[in-house]
Amino acid sequence: MLIYNVTIGIDKEIEQEWIDWMQAEHIPDVMNTGMFLKHHFYRILTHDEEGTASYCVQYYTDDIVKVRKYLDEFAPGLVDKHKAKYKDRHVAFRTLLEEV
Repeated sequence: MLIYNVTIGIDKEIEQEWIDWMQAEHIPDVMNTGMFLKHHFYRILTHDEEGTASYCVQYYTDDIVKVRKYLDEFAPGLVDKHKAKYKDRHVAFRTLLEEV
C-alpha cells in the first residue's frame, strides 16, 4: 500500500472554513480522480504553532503508476486551486510513503 501524505499548516482564524472546504470540495476532487482507494483526514496534535493548526490528509493507493498519474495530471490544478483560495494563509508539504 502507498500513501500520498499532504501535511498542511493553516491559520487558526480560518481553520473551520478551511476544514469545511477540504471536506466538501478539495478531498472529493482528489478522490474523484480515481487514483486513490480511500483517504483519512487528521488533525496533528503535537505541532501547533501560535496562530497555526496542523493537519494531514492521507490518500491510499496500491499502484505507483496511479500516484505518478495523479502528480502529473491532476495535482497541479488542485494545488493551484488551494493556493489561490488560501494564499498566504497556509503552508503544505507532501510525502509519498510505502507500507512496510
